[in-house]
Amino acid sequence: MYEAALHNVLDVNIVAGRGAGEPPWFVRAGGGYSEPWTRDASLNAWGAVSVLRPAVARDTLLMVCDQRADGRRIIAQDNQWWDQIIWVISAWQHYLVTGDREFLAESYQIGLDSLDVLNRTRFREQFGLYAGGALMQDGISGYPQPPNEPDQNSSFVLDYPRTHDIMCLSTNAVYVEAIRSLARMADLLGGDPAGLRATADRVASAINEHLWIEESGYYGYFLHGDGTLDRHQEAAGLALAVTFGIADAGRADRIFAAIHRSRYGVVNVWPHFPERYSDDKPGRHNAMCWPMVMGLYGDAAAAAGRADIVADTLRNFEALGGFFELYNPVAGAVDGGWQCGQQWASEPDQTWSATAFLRLVHSGLLGIRYDVDGISFTPLASDVRLTGFPYRGALLDITVDGPGERVTAVELDGRTVRTPIPADLTGEHRVTVHLG
Repeated sequence: MYEAALHNVLDVNIVAGRGAGEPPWFVRAGGGYSEPWTRDASLNAWGAVSVLRPAVARDTLLMVCDQRADGRRIIAQDNQWWDQIIWVISAWQHYLVTGDREFLAESYQIGLDSLDVLNRTRFREQFGLYAGGALMQDGISGYPQPPNEPDQNSSFVLDYPRTHDIMCLSTNAVYVEAIRSLARMADLLGGDPAGLRATADRVASAINEHLWIEESGYYGYFLHGDGTLDRHQEAAGLALAVTFGIADAGRADRIFAAIHRSRYGVVNVWPHFPERYSDDKPGRHNAMCWPMVMGLYGDAAAAAGRADIVADTLRNFEALGGFFELYNPVAGAVDGGWQCGQQWASEPDQTWSATAFLRLVHSGLLGIRYDVDGISFTPLASDVRLTGFPYRGALLDITVDGPGERVTAVELDGRTVRTPIPADLTGEHRVTVHLG
């Protein structure tokens, strides 16, 4: 599966630019999508491309920005505005992986300018949350009724007026981490991080106040514009709330216990919207297995130290057997799901399906953690070896061994060292992580 994921990303979906203004190489969204857009470019860079091909990741991230009249860039101001700020999370991760200081400085300004627009247009002061659709639900099949309207037949979420005012879990979790990422950038660049940190903390508190369902042990899907809470489970939102520390350890445990898992893994939104969908006709963005979302869930489990869930998620990937766009959760077959009265295609070679798997191997099995000063490891599996792993100017041969769950020593070329392994390391090196 790892080799297949590398092939998907490096050999199939890194493609040559063809038009004016395009970089020499960029990462397309997948076999059925010839160009990148903000969400997929960000998830792919964050997932694996910043590690494997940093120059391509950087160019792709800048490719999904617009040039302003004053010459500065801003995140693309297209009609999928609700989650565009995820770009900032990926930009910060790109810096941690590569140490590209020039990109960091440009990303910081891009992030501040983009957040300023969103604060003026999308922030809802009454609730302390940002309005707009969910991270992985750009189709109306991902929403109950309302905001769906039965007499409307468009698939695009924003063609339904009430979706403009909903405040979704996943999107607001993204805002929290993006604003915290800007604060981290400010720390390094001599800016003022205090106001950014306070803003992020307020949004996190608003999520915990308005979206947490105490008796159920998980966060609801979204608030309607009038403040009414929708109580469906949104897997991506629940995962990001754990990964980004919005849910404390107690809430994280309850989320892992409560979340619905089909035979082949978590689904985007549970349960079915019964007026439209069922096991026989599952909704495209409703109860379907999207590997991208499955990877986010596994990544949350890795952040929480839940090796059992990481293992289950990797087995789910193996059972699905490839990297299509989405799969049927009952049969495990390639299936695009139902939307607007018809069954859709599931596109092949979906890049974010492969990068989600790669990130799960890196963050889960090997426990790779990036920081400003270097790289460290909190693995959740033993007897694992990964060769030819690029980190800044170095190429690492990483082995995890030992019969335990705690790191007892890390060796660099046979010598015990303190972690993190320094960011200025160059050349080929052997890293051995011993568990006990």
